[in-house]
Amino acid sequence: MEFFNTYQRPSFRKGFTLIEMLLSVAVIVAITGISIPIYESFQVRNELDIAAVSIVQSLRRAEALAQSSSGDASWGVHIVSGSVTLFKGSSYATRDATLDEIFTIPTSIVPSGVSDIVFDRLTGFPQSTGTITLTSNRGEARNMTINQKGMVNY
Repeated sequence: MEFFNTYQRPSFRKGFTLIEMLLSVAVIVAITGISIPIYESFQVRNELDIAAVSIVQSLRRAEALAQSSSGDASWGVHIVSGSVTLFKGSSYATRDATLDEIFTIPTSIVPSGVSDIVFDRLTGFPQSTGTITLTSNRGEARNMTINQKGMVNY
């Protein structure tokens, strides 16, 4: 009986083992490794969408200003890497620069295709038609097409 009286239960330690800590760190690293590329892809698509909306809004504003004969002139949009410019005049080179409205787009997005679209006074019809393509540095693209009536599809 004495044996049973001297026997004590082993004490339990509180805390985490090294294996538990390593597993926790491995799970966090795996989740982070998966989520970072997804976040970057989301960010690129978001920048493309915002740039496309900025260009489309500028085109529609230029068309409306030309139709209303605001300033008794044609209005247009000039698109280059890094910015979109809404201008008053029959061309970007001969525009009234004091009335320019400039919108920035990320420099990681490269525009191609039609770069200048001028809308005729009163009718609002574009003098040139075509497609504007925005391409990100990851290869994703958005297309905006302007037809002869001034309708923008994107």
